[in-house]
Amino acid sequence: MPSSATATPAEELYREAITRLQRTRVRLALARAHLLYGEWLRRDRRHLAARDQLRTAHEMLTDNGDPRIPQSERRGNCAPPARPFRKPTAGSNGTLTPQETQVASLASEGLSNPKSASRLFLSPRTVEYHLRKVFAKLRINSRKELISVLGRSSD
Repeated sequence: MPSSATATPAEELYREAITRLQRTRVRLALARAHLLYGEWLRRDRRHLAARDQLRTAHEMLTDNGDPRIPQSERRGNCAPPARPFRKPTAGSNGTLTPQETQVASLASEGLSNPKSASRLFLSPRTVEYHLRKVFAKLRINSRKELISVLGRSSD
């Protein structure tokens, strides 16, 4: 892992933890360190570096096959998209972005905004924003209507 002259103390500690854990056989702890470092990088708006860390974490968690790994992580949702975000055009006529599709899917399964946020590694406010956009694009007003539009049950 390359060292940067402008690295913050927190970043140095994340890197040190990863370096030390790489020398051990505790793969789950190493995967978790990559995941936490990736989340920290994403919050710091360093998306390319975050993507590498999150992808590494996802691969390690998937290879481990740990049953405690959330289904969203097994599907690869802990890594940000490989292509940059494209803002939808004003006349998108009900076409949902990939992020909106994920948020709508979790909401139709009955998950609250905070629970959806934790599964997608987003803030609850971001989930709320995407859900508002979904409602506007699909011209609906409630989660109940979302369930009927997406054809899912809320068991």
